[in-house]
Amino acid sequence: MIELRHVRKEYEDVTPLEDINITINKGDVISVIGPSGTGKSTLLRCINMLEEPTSGEIIVDGQVINDGKCDLNEVRKKMGMVFQSFNLFGHLTVIENIMEPQMTLLGRSKQEAYEKAMDLLYTVGLATKVYNYPSDLSGGQQQRIAIARTLAMDPEIILFDEPTSALDPSMIGEVQSVIRLLAKTGVTMMIVTHEMDFAKKIANRVIFMDEGGIYEDGTPKQIFENPQRDKTRKFIHRLSSIDFNINNEEFDTYGAISKINDYGDRLLIEPERMQNLTTCFEEICINNLLQMTEEPDIRVNIEYSEKKDLLNMNITYSGEHFELESSTNEAFLQVLNAPDTKYLDRVITDDSDEIRNRINMTFIWEEI
Repeated sequence: MIELRHVRKEYEDVTPLEDINITINKGDVISVIGPSGTGKSTLLRCINMLEEPTSGEIIVDGQVINDGKCDLNEVRKKMGMVFQSFNLFGHLTVIENIMEPQMTLLGRSKQEAYEKAMDLLYTVGLATKVYNYPSDLSGGQQQRIAIARTLAMDPEIILFDEPTSALDPSMIGEVQSVIRLLAKTGVTMMIVTHEMDFAKKIANRVIFMDEGGIYEDGTPKQIFENPQRDKTRKFIHRLSSIDFNINNEEFDTYGAISKINDYGDRLLIEPERMQNLTTCFEEICINNLLQMTEEPDIRVNIEYSEKKDLLNMNITYSGEHFELESSTNEAFLQVLNAPDTKYLDRVITDDSDEIRNRINMTFIWEEI
């Protein structure tokens, strides 16, 4: 579908892409990860010809698109791009933002564009925002509108350039849910992301970029659990998340807390912030959820985003809902209500239609 052969991109003072060689197959969902400054966003912009490569070939459906001979507008109809900054038109309503490109670029009638836009607004869960303006919406809602606008063009491939990086932590999940939904439809996607847990779960391929090229390319299991090359191992070791499944009373609480603290030490996270996290982990998961049912099913994911300096804990569980504020643990309540702790507590339905509860907690650190 898309092939890059020896693609190089030079700027005056830096060369982010030195020798890129990759084949993107139809239906691939590729997470693009790596340290900042390794050319991840530049790679997407070259594929869409928003940046012209210095040398090399970009081939789309057998056609070299950077030889100056092809119709780039026709090529771009096959590709949609979702940016981190949304890029919605502020003077247009939500429905107009989605209709206008269809009428202008695809020649659809107003009625056709409207019907397509409404279908997509239902898909992304924002059909009630038809006549709102972008300024009326949250960041997560604006990004979902941007995704709907891209989908309205019926692209064969969608390029996501850090689609959640400009969002508050509470909004990231809603955008990721829409992208997960798209991944199940078979559309080809490349996603540049710093969210490692998301990168691992969404993709069938993960590419790690460094040294001006594709440093390692493999399945999520290979890249995250058994990377073959030294820099990949160091990167994953530093940024990977940790997970716990708590499903019986024999769960090793002390071992889990030790693992959490080791994780914090490795990433140089402030001890006070790690103490806040372990206080919440123990009170919610061990002192309450584990005691509330004879067959507990508690899943915990802890992830630190070095780029945003955010420490996040996501807990999902089945059964009776636990009201966080009902705890009698004063230390826990103090952390829960501290300005540096942000949390969401809600009921969700997972892929198997099982009703589960989710608690998402983010621990910020603002040293005074």
